[in-house]
Amino acid sequence: MKVYFYALMAMSLITTQINADESSPESAENVEEVEVTASILNPSRIINPLYVIDGSEIEDDATTSLGEAVDSYLGVSIADYGAAVGQPIIRGMSGPRVKILKNGMVNRDVSGLGVDHLNDIDLNDIEQIEIVKGPSSLLYANGTIGGIINVVDNCIAEGNYDKQEFIAGLETQSVNDGDVQHLNYKNNIAGFNVNFGYKNSEFGNFDIPDGAVMHDEDHEGHDEHEEEEELSYIENSDLEIESTKFGISRAGAWGYFGVSVDNLESIYGIPYHGEHGDEHGDEHDDHDDDHGDDHDDDDHGDEHEGERIFSTTDSESLTVKGLYNLNGNLVNSVTYNYRDTDYTLTEAHAEEEGHDEHEEEGHEEHAPTVFSNDATEYGAIFDLSNDNFIQKISLNFVDEDSSIVGEEAFMNPANNEEFTIGYFMSADLDNFYIDAGFRIDQIDRTGSVTDEDHGDIDYYSIDDDTNSFALSLGRDLSDSLDVNFGFSSVERLPSVIELFMNGPHMATGRLETGNPNLNSETSNNFDITFNFDNGDFYAYASFYINDVDNYITLMDELDDHDDHDDDHGDEHGDDDHDDDHGDDHGDDDHDDHDDYSNLIHADYVQEDAEFRGYEFEIGRTFSLGSGDLTLSFGRDDVNAEFSDGHNVPRINPSRNIYSLSYVENDWKFKLSLKDVEKQDDIGEGESVTDSYQMLNTRLTKTFNLNGAGELKVSIFGSNLLDEVARNHSSFVKKQVPLAGRNYGAKFSYKF
Repeated sequence: MKVYFYALMAMSLITTQINADESSPESAENVEEVEVTASILNPSRIINPLYVIDGSEIEDDATTSLGEAVDSYLGVSIADYGAAVGQPIIRGMSGPRVKILKNGMVNRDVSGLGVDHLNDIDLNDIEQIEIVKGPSSLLYANGTIGGIINVVDNCIAEGNYDKQEFIAGLETQSVNDGDVQHLNYKNNIAGFNVNFGYKNSEFGNFDIPDGAVMHDEDHEGHDEHEEEEELSYIENSDLEIESTKFGISRAGAWGYFGVSVDNLESIYGIPYHGEHGDEHGDEHDDHDDDHGDDHDDDDHGDEHEGERIFSTTDSESLTVKGLYNLNGNLVNSVTYNYRDTDYTLTEAHAEEEGHDEHEEEGHEEHAPTVFSNDATEYGAIFDLSNDNFIQKISLNFVDEDSSIVGEEAFMNPANNEEFTIGYFMSADLDNFYIDAGFRIDQIDRTGSVTDEDHGDIDYYSIDDDTNSFALSLGRDLSDSLDVNFGFSSVERLPSVIELFMNGPHMATGRLETGNPNLNSETSNNFDITFNFDNGDFYAYASFYINDVDNYITLMDELDDHDDHDDDHGDEHGDDDHDDDHGDDHGDDDHDDHDDYSNLIHADYVQEDAEFRGYEFEIGRTFSLGSGDLTLSFGRDDVNAEFSDGHNVPRINPSRNIYSLSYVENDWKFKLSLKDVEKQDDIGEGESVTDSYQMLNTRLTKTFNLNGAGELKVSIFGSNLLDEVARNHSSFVKKQVPLAGRNYGAKFSYKF
């Protein structure tokens, strides 16, 4: 592995010296291709469903999680777990079906190992966020049945900086007493592009509207819950993040070469933990009285009273990236990349001040649980384009080790190796234009499952190839109207969690069991998109059907737990597990964690599913005074059902988004209303989620300080109606609602 890294370094250094004085007009085009359009095919046209969010939109708004930053865009929502965690959902798809990329490479954190794990990615000084919806995003990563979100920060500059730039900023928020500071520096020093960034964010517990937290009816009137119901904030919902990044690059007509190092550390509270006996999962009070009573055991209700549960993360990554212009008859250029990531997340318990009496009563101290992910990835893209076609071949290799060690470990260490060969083509023909992508992924996932009864370990190696392709066909119907058709077939191998999960998962309040015999998912997606734009009026509409064979989901067992003990292994079809998994859920091995027997039993199972949905938006721009006023209305909707007719769980409801924006010289004003409808198309074991309206606004003014720099001031507000709101997709929607009214300001000085 190190041989490849050193080879890339040597090749870059040699080409830097040999070609430093050469020139090529195609170099700028290649740079712009990645930075501006997010397409590895065509820098001038994207026919896939795509959003490109300018970095200033993130810079001017409140500091939030990645998911919350993109939640207002059609087809994109989040599954939150408090303010710190906002894992994105695209067209109803979540988890491993949506890949988060950092500068075109998958961000290798442990967000896929738990719904209470954040997407640890730095949003400081970013160029843009690119969202590709649907399976056509296979052009960028494997298994992306839902899509990708690529965060581009240009830390490795692909072109030379033309001037020095220094930015310092401050931010404050009311809902969590938030305080943020950041600074950034860019300059070309002796021919080298230097990029440095630092950001520190501190947020306390966030406020909520009165009555936002829901409790079981059985506990109404109990003295121990009266104080909790009166709380105006969510305990353990605080967040601190400190991020640092440094990049250096050299660019010229020959191409570019650069290295970046970044570090991100965070600490955040976990506002819900499944060991609490009063509620084990938000959606199961409606099944039957017996099931509810199992979870409302007063013996467990106070187990974590006065205890702080929190996670700390530490991420370090080294990235090498470059492009070399060959200008040959066959290969025009080679783009190459390398990244080494070392990531850890530690979940710990700590007694809060004034609660030492727990130790006297025999309260057991919990040992920390450490989630880690060490990954190495490298690859290359060969540009074979000619006058008639844009053609590229990509090679990529990933070696990833995941482990969970500690008291609440629910999976043995696992390894994931992937080797990819892809071919991508784009052509602009007389009557239509076409994009096509094909990829073959050779994947080897190895792991094990422990037999809790006898201590035996069963080892597994899932070695398989996945084949995927995407085809997009577009046609201009007039100067202002075009139509695009897309068809994709994407195969996804089960993740290590879906394969090897075997134990209590407190974040979901469930005792979860994976299945090493799961088959790969295959998504067959068709979509049609219309775009109209005549300058003043624009309209967009997209309709899609996504048939997923062998869709993998975490399915709750709704009957009494003991009824499943004997046949639990049979559900997985593996004789090695016939007796193991059933006994795991209720035997003496869990004596040290008595309330594990009260957790909801859930299994990773497969069933064919169909996702149907649409997105549309209309807007009009008017000249008003010396500025432009734009009004728009958009709506998105997704319905997901299994082949037997019941609903796929945790699908967010339809949304209507109204927006108004006004731009005049150095003034920008935005007002948006997100109307989220009631979700009553629920899966088994789920409860109905009420509708809510989220009103947000932002006013930004830029002051030119007569050559002494530029001062930008933004005043923002969110949930101005102070609505009680909760995400249907959240495992903790009852216990952890969305934040209440928030207002704040940002100040940024640039010179």
